[in-house]
Amino acid sequence: MKHKFSLYVILFVGLTAIILLYPDICLNYSLNGLNLWFQKMIPALFPFMVLSGIMIRMDLAAPCVRFLMPILGRLFHTSPACIYGILVGFLCGFPMGAHTAAQLYENRQISKDEASFLLAFCNNIGPVYFLSFVIPTLGISAPGLYLFGMYGLPFLYGLFLRHTTYCDRISPTGQTDYKTNPRTLSLASALDQSIENALLNIARLGGYMIVFNLLFILPALLSDLLTGFPQIDLLSGGICCLLEITGGISRLGKHASYFVLCALPFGGLSCIMQTYSMIRNTDLSIVEYIMHKAILTAITVVFYLAAVNRFFLP
Repeated sequence: MKHKFSLYVILFVGLTAIILLYPDICLNYSLNGLNLWFQKMIPALFPFMVLSGIMIRMDLAAPCVRFLMPILGRLFHTSPACIYGILVGFLCGFPMGAHTAAQLYENRQISKDEASFLLAFCNNIGPVYFLSFVIPTLGISAPGLYLFGMYGLPFLYGLFLRHTTYCDRISPTGQTDYKTNPRTLSLASALDQSIENALLNIARLGGYMIVFNLLFILPALLSDLLTGFPQIDLLSGGICCLLEITGGISRLGKHASYFVLCALPFGGLSCIMQTYSMIRNTDLSIVEYIMHKAILTAITVVFYLAAVNRFFLP
């Protein structure tokens, strides 16, 4: 415990010293994180957070997905509320998957096991982000196979979990021992609470983006220190991907497309901490979430290795 405390002291004193020694560079990295948050995250996430919050608080989530029950209901053998979590997670992307699972659980519309099940495979990079930013940045012209790698594999992983790990832990009707009657609010109360909750969460996400973009100073200093060493730019970009995926993708671009595609399911430390911020008020496990992300990342690596050999992908 004492060694752990000493390590934290060294780490934070070191980071403070770096900020004081390189204020202009650190300011630029912080501004990059702020701009990403203000220009991309707020417009993309805030409306969905509010609308989804209203639907959950008014107990409208389940009725909205009734039309999907003949298909997804039979595949996953779970309740309409859980199907709503799957739909939002895949369509809206990270961190809406975690946010929706936590809200459904907090509002007693799904059980803890159902929320854990959703977290295991529904909190992925969003399709809009993937198609509008990742695919063009990597220079991919035919995204079909990559879309399957990004969304088909988690979907199949979710089916596998439902019929193995969660086979006896989730009731097809959603009626469990720990489910009570969901709380239902009026439209005015639901709107007010949803806006307040969305503002708090979006501000917290912005803080994480700024902090982890600021940490880009570490691989930047490493690049300066090891100038002339082969592949140092790729190493620096890879570290950036593991810290905050958007900035890392911008740095690597077409130079390491398969590394980026394999890193996307994991999402980087920033994504993990943002997910933690979505579930921190519940008893859902961030360790279990990280374990599933690591498994999905390993599956993705195997998939792309097989695809390169089978289809001779560039």
